[in-house]
Amino acid sequence: MAIHQVLVSASRGDAVTGFALEIRALLRPLVGSEIFARHIDIGLSAEVYALNRYEREVPPGDVLIYHASIGDPDVSAFLQGRRERLVVVYHNISPAESFAPYEPEFAARLEAGRQELVRLRDRAELTLAVSEFNAADLAAIGFTNVKVSPLIIDPSSLRGEPADDDARRHLDAHVRGPLALYVGQLLPHKRPELLVEALHAVVTYLIPEAHLVLLGPKRLPEFAAAVQRQIVELGLGTAWITGAVTRAELRAYYERADLFVTASDHEGFCVPLLEAMSFNLPIVARGTSAIPETLGRAGIVLDPADGSLVLAEAWAAAVTDGSLRRELVAGGRRRLAEFDPDDARRQVLRHLSEVM
Repeated sequence: MAIHQVLVSASRGDAVTGFALEIRALLRPLVGSEIFARHIDIGLSAEVYALNRYEREVPPGDVLIYHASIGDPDVSAFLQGRRERLVVVYHNISPAESFAPYEPEFAARLEAGRQELVRLRDRAELTLAVSEFNAADLAAIGFTNVKVSPLIIDPSSLRGEPADDDARRHLDAHVRGPLALYVGQLLPHKRPELLVEALHAVVTYLIPEAHLVLLGPKRLPEFAAAVQRQIVELGLGTAWITGAVTRAELRAYYERADLFVTASDHEGFCVPLLEAMSFNLPIVARGTSAIPETLGRAGIVLDPADGSLVLAEAWAAAVTDGSLRRELVAGGRRRLAEFDPDDARRQVLRHLSEVM
C-alpha cells in the first residue's frame, strides 16, 4: 500500500509543508509515502517531488492526501483526474477580498481554491481540519466525516536553535525599549497596519521607547511597500519590517522580544502563538477566526471590533503591569503543555487508519 500527499506549494518554515513532512514520517514505517507539490522551494527539492513526476518516479498510491490552502488549476486538474481514494487536510483558505486591491491574480487563486474545495467534497472519504474553526468552515460548505486533527508542532524545538549572532548584535544596537514582535507573512488579512497604528499610539501616549518588529516574508511586495510607507509617514523610527529570516534569526528575535502581538483577521491555526508561548512572551491578539481556540486562556484576546487604540492599551499593560505579565506568561505555559506533538501524531494515525 502507498499513501502519497499533494500540496500546491512546499516551502521551509511553512506550517502546511511541516505538517506534510510529519505525516510522511508517520506513514513511512507502515506504507510507501511521498510528497508531491506544484511549486517547490529549492531547499526542499530533495524532499518533495514535482507534481508532474507522479507516476513516473514512484508507483501511484492507493490513497492521496491533499493539503488544501490555496487554489491552483494544475493541482485541481490532477486531483480530478485521479481515481485514488482521497483524504483532504484543510488548513483554511484566506479571504480573497483582502488581496484584491494589491494582487488580483492572487485573490483569484484564493477564490478558485474555495471552488476547487467544493468540487472535492463528494470525493473525499475523510477530511481532517487542523482546528475546530476550520472544521466549522468545512461543515458550512457541506463536508461530512470531518475530524479535527491538530498540527504536529513542537514549538520548543526553536529554543534549541542557536541564535544568530548578527541578529543579536543588531537588536542590542538598535532596541533600547520594550520590543513587540509579530511573526508571520506580511499579508493584508494579517492586518500589520493595525499594529503600526497601535505602535504610534503607544509611543505617543504610553511608552515612548516602544519598538515593533514585523517579521516574515513579504509575499506581496506592493502591500509590504504600503506598510513601509505608513511607518515612514507616521515617523516611527522604532518600527521595521525584516522580511524572511532564518530559524537562527527568528530565535534571536523571540529571545529579545518582550511581547507578541497579532491583529490578524483570519487564521486557520496560527503557529507563532505557540512559539511565543515557548519563549515566555505575553500575547495580545484580536480574537478572530481560530485565534481564540489556539490561545485558550493564554494571552489578552481583544474583541475583533476593537481598533488600534484598544490594542495599544493592552500592549502597554502587558509590558508595564508586572502582575498581569506574570499571569499571561503562566497562562501561556499551561496552554503550551496541552499541545503535545506525540498526542497529535497519535490522532493523525488514528484518523488515517480509516483509509488504510
